[in-house]
Amino acid sequence: MRTNPSTRTGAGRALVAVYGVFALAATARSLVQLLTKADEAPLAYALSAVAGLVYVAATIGLAELGPDPRRLAWAAVGFELVGVLTVGTLTVLDPELFPDQTVWSAYGAGYGWLPLVLPFAGIAWLWHTRPRP
Repeated sequence: MRTNPSTRTGAGRALVAVYGVFALAATARSLVQLLTKADEAPLAYALSAVAGLVYVAATIGLAELGPDPRRLAWAAVGFELVGVLTVGTLTVLDPELFPDQTVWSAYGAGYGWLPLVLPFAGIAWLWHTRPRP
């Protein structure tokens, strides 16, 4: 096997940093919302908490931590892509479905659409750094 680019340098390090910021922001925001006003939009706040945990898992996997980081990263980034596309579509088609925004509402419009871009960047990086003979 030849040596492949790692998330420990260059673009991979930047990607891990962005995922880390999103992990912290989404998790903290959802915890505050769940603790202070969970009765207002429990589904939206729970989905934001799930998004936060997905960002944490993606950060850990992309940072190459743990026993099987690539599998964790692929699972987290894949789940993230399905989540942002599903929640984004639901919130565009029926805005009344969620009384308050989630991280993935309107494809992450409230976060500059980075939640829509991140899974594609994660998948591209995982593909770029895949083990090759």
